[in-house]
Amino acid sequence: MTASPDTVVTRFAPSPTGFLHIGGARTALFNWLFARHHGGTFRLRIEDTDRKRSTQDAIDAILDGLAWFGVDWDEEVVFQFARAERHAALAKELLAKGRAYHCYASPQELEEMRAAARAEGRPMRYDGRWRDRDPSEAPADVKPVVRLKMPQVGETEIEDLVQGSVTVSNSQLDDMVLLRADGTPTYMLSVVVDDHDMGVTHVIRGDDHLTNAFRQFQLYRALDWEAPRFAHVPLIHGPDGAKLSKRHGALGVEAYRDMGYLPDALRNYLLRLGWGHGDDEVISTAQAVEWFDLDGVGKSPARFDFAKLDNLNGIYMRETKPETLLAMLLPRVEETLGRPLTEVGRQRLERGIEGLRARAKNLVELAENAMFYVADRPLALNAKAEKILTDEARDRLARLQAVLATLGEWNESALEAAVRDFVQAEECKLGEAAQPLRAALAGSNSSPGIFEVMDILGRDECLARVADQAGCG
Repeated sequence: MTASPDTVVTRFAPSPTGFLHIGGARTALFNWLFARHHGGTFRLRIEDTDRKRSTQDAIDAILDGLAWFGVDWDEEVVFQFARAERHAALAKELLAKGRAYHCYASPQELEEMRAAARAEGRPMRYDGRWRDRDPSEAPADVKPVVRLKMPQVGETEIEDLVQGSVTVSNSQLDDMVLLRADGTPTYMLSVVVDDHDMGVTHVIRGDDHLTNAFRQFQLYRALDWEAPRFAHVPLIHGPDGAKLSKRHGALGVEAYRDMGYLPDALRNYLLRLGWGHGDDEVISTAQAVEWFDLDGVGKSPARFDFAKLDNLNGIYMRETKPETLLAMLLPRVEETLGRPLTEVGRQRLERGIEGLRARAKNLVELAENAMFYVADRPLALNAKAEKILTDEARDRLARLQAVLATLGEWNESALEAAVRDFVQAEECKLGEAAQPLRAALAGSNSSPGIFEVMDILGRDECLARVADQAGCG
């Protein structure tokens, strides 16, 4: 497809050599939002030209990751390798027009150039020795590559939509390879041809690609094509300002899913990493589409901060519809249990979800906190619960159990009244009864409100759990 000049077309073009990492997810998000904001098209291209490292598992991980993340693409996915003949044909057209040439430099010659560059402390640049040389002088034992004839004087200037006007001297741009000696196209050629053929109007990507943009710009000129607008976004760094690594959070999107983050929260967090809209922090998808544009992208690297992500995720968990959150929770609970939930267990979680989510930052914590509602007896106790249940506390529980067994009504208000009457009769503090009760019922020193817990567990389960710990069964 080729879009009309008035249609915004963006693309996300990952290489399927691994998972969809968090930086790639943000790049996809920015492209998706820009297209949606302008009523345009967002395309997905899989750059699978590295045949040794590209795997179907990695492709599936990228597609699944984007789907979970909530970034949908328009039209069919483009696979770059399948278009290799088109890429090579255009390189040959450039050869025919005298805008590219065969280079017969041997591997040894290229290594000598690299060694000289290292010795002089400069980047390796091909010296153009075959640019104007007669092919009749070509050595018989060297298969040539095809190189683009780059301009040798002047400057290449790009009006970047994030970085502003960026200029490089053309003397810094060597004649890049378009076709390898085996006839396969290089990344730089494939990207330009695919972006053109897909009608891409805006290339939004990390600023580690900025140096590529100058070479790609010249290739557009050589092909007599209009270049897209470029927008190079600063990369994500760790909290310490260093390049993002695994210890900072440079993980795959599926890792964040496994850690219990909600896709909406992660999307909101990544949106705010390098882009801002006043002081707004919690931004819905609809607001993001309405507000997002490239003038809000900063020029400095954003810093990844798990504490801020946790805080934002907690906000989203509290605002998510209970039934939606429950649907996310149930598979995790069943996996931990190792069996399907009973109907009673499911009902307890439905009733308890409000109290549980107020105390959790992510779905992992939510599942951990919910387990006591569905666990089998006798309930396992954590170390703090064990410490609470002293002999004195167990004796008091036995006396409380006898009182609770006589209750006519079993609801929060009746339970609270009964426990408070018991505390008064025992001449002890509320915590001296409530904490052992919590330990016996939840197996922990923390839980939602104890009377809420008792109401949800029900009379028989509560009395049985207390009896297990008080030795009065």
